[in-house]
Amino acid sequence: MKFGPVPIDEAEGAVLAHATTAGERRFRKAHRLSGEDIAALKATGIGEVVVAVLAPEDLGEDAAAEQIALSMTHRNVETKPAATGRVNLHAETAGIFTVSVEMIDAINAIDPSITIATLAQHAPVEQGQMVATVKIIPFAVAASLVDAVVNICTRGEIFAVNAYRPVNIGVIQTVLPSIKPSVLDKTLRVTEARLARSGGRLTAERRTPHEIAPVAEAASALARDNDMVVIFGASALADFADVIPAAIERAGGTVIRAGMPVDPGNLLVLGTLAGKRVIGAPGCARSPKENGFDWVLDRLIAGLDVTARDIAGMGVGGLLMEIPTRPQPREPLPALRSARSEPRVDIVLLAAGRSSRMGGPNKLLALFDGKPLVRRTAERALGSKAAATIVVTGHQRERVRSALSGLDVTLADNPDFADGLASSLKAGIARVAPDAAGAMIVLGDMPGVSSRDIDSLIDAFRRSGGRAVVRAAHLGKRGNPVLLPRSLFSAVAHLERDTGARHLVEAEGLDVIDVEIGQGASIDVDTREALEGAGGVLQD
Repeated sequence: MKFGPVPIDEAEGAVLAHATTAGERRFRKAHRLSGEDIAALKATGIGEVVVAVLAPEDLGEDAAAEQIALSMTHRNVETKPAATGRVNLHAETAGIFTVSVEMIDAINAIDPSITIATLAQHAPVEQGQMVATVKIIPFAVAASLVDAVVNICTRGEIFAVNAYRPVNIGVIQTVLPSIKPSVLDKTLRVTEARLARSGGRLTAERRTPHEIAPVAEAASALARDNDMVVIFGASALADFADVIPAAIERAGGTVIRAGMPVDPGNLLVLGTLAGKRVIGAPGCARSPKENGFDWVLDRLIAGLDVTARDIAGMGVGGLLMEIPTRPQPREPLPALRSARSEPRVDIVLLAAGRSSRMGGPNKLLALFDGKPLVRRTAERALGSKAAATIVVTGHQRERVRSALSGLDVTLADNPDFADGLASSLKAGIARVAPDAAGAMIVLGDMPGVSSRDIDSLIDAFRRSGGRAVVRAAHLGKRGNPVLLPRSLFSAVAHLERDTGARHLVEAEGLDVIDVEIGQGASIDVDTREALEGAGGVLQD
């Protein structure tokens, strides 16, 4: 093919490179000029046109694109008619797209004039969605190049939409005293919605203690009557011999892989039991936001195998924390960083409670080494790396504020303190600085938490880039304080009654870092016995 300007008398049969007007007639780009067209152009004084002149061995753009597309072997894909050198291919059903990368790469390496573009490997698609396009860039290409492409296309299936199947799924949710039934109920709703997009059906649910034997028993029972079993653990996977992988093996199954290089989704477990797939869902799967659990679940529902090697290969592209579908980015926004090099953390110290189990005295005014407990706690907060300390008061607010006299704290009044813990959280979070990346929730009745303990939590939060939830722990058990990233602040507004920060941690599916600080994480003084045992003296 030759391309360029030619005298009008030599242009018959050539392909017009640009739209051209001749009087009242307008010739479109790629129009093949006839003798009548040449006469009309000459009549308006046009003496030269830019055209493509096809050689005998050339194929026009539409013919070339159509020949290539029709030579392809694919499944559940519809080929559309050629136009302007392009053939689009669309999904005939919803499912997971798979493609032979080797074949596509080989075709695109033949010549730049011939291109094929597709969706990414394992992309989820809806019925009618375009999955690939064949585009011929010039107006024509040599037939020999098209033949070379067709030869590659005949080697096997080039791509496919693997249709979702109507699978039945049984769900196990393990239970600990710390997890609320409302969290489990929400998990079911999120899971049902997740399955709806692929035609899966949640057929049964079992709630068991977070222990190996009952989980193994429930998994065996559900595997008999379902195509797949999904297990939501009340506690995150901490070791490859933890409850969920151990339960799969106790039931006679095999763990294929524990852990995946996708974030969020690192703590997924994949196994088989009685010929059925078992997924130990990561905590983030309690949220509808995309995570590694979706990648594995959708492929299995589409009938695709997922091996340990497949999961190991998900790391490139597996950093999902900034995908557009996440309504709240986990990476702190630049505006939320302080002028210092580290993300700012404020402390919200809760001191509004009624001490109802004390039988009258306010535990926050109990003396520890001659000092009111609330003042002692506030001083330790002020002695930490936190930028500010906000004390929420309510019950006996004047007495509590008097105990804090002279300290550089911000006081936040909660007139609704009798409604429960949630109202105090709202009052405190509302006073956190606009540039704070996180807020540490410190309970006023925990005498064993030191400034050093608080700093350990802040350090862990900063190492996470200011995006993870950080909890104090003792002997592997979660405790207090808890440091919340700003991404959870908006969710605080929806808490009710005595629902606290722990509910947010369990419900929102963010990364959680547990920091061992010793016994102080688990010592509170809700009763007279506990307070006196910790060294406190109640005041009337």
